[in-house]
Amino acid sequence: MDKLALTAGTLYVIVLLRAGGTFAIGWLAGAGARRSRFAGRISSAKFRRAELAIQRWGAPVVAVSFLTVGFQTAANFLAGSMRMPLPRYLPALLVGGAAWALIYATAGLGVLEVLARLFAERTALGGSAAAVLVLAVCGVVVYRRRRAVPSSEGTATDKA
Repeated sequence: MDKLALTAGTLYVIVLLRAGGTFAIGWLAGAGARRSRFAGRISSAKFRRAELAIQRWGAPVVAVSFLTVGFQTAANFLAGSMRMPLPRYLPALLVGGAAWALIYATAGLGVLEVLARLFAERTALGGSAAAVLVLAVCGVVVYRRRRAVPSSEGTATDKA
């Protein structure tokens, strides 16, 4: 239990610093944009309504963003750039960060312990599992890249 508490505490500090820093960078970027040549665009009524909605309802989005992969940085930056008030942002950061730290501490430690046992007790099986995992990841990456590349049918170079 001590290892879990230490890991969760460490991850909590890390997520608070990272997400809070992202919020601060977003706040500074928003302040800079308001003083730049984009000031006219971001002072429109439509933008102001969006900003007010984020200021009012963005805290739950920020808190839930910690349960996603790849969205939390954007949510924290957007909350900062749209000037979400700190009394609304900080509770979302504290709750969402705690959930993130607990999930990653428990699941992360569990996966590491299983892998350590697997490699210690059955090295060949552990190596095979790692190889299968690497091949699966490579396969997914290749598949996605091939799907992203448009078909070359009907181009001028194919007809020559």
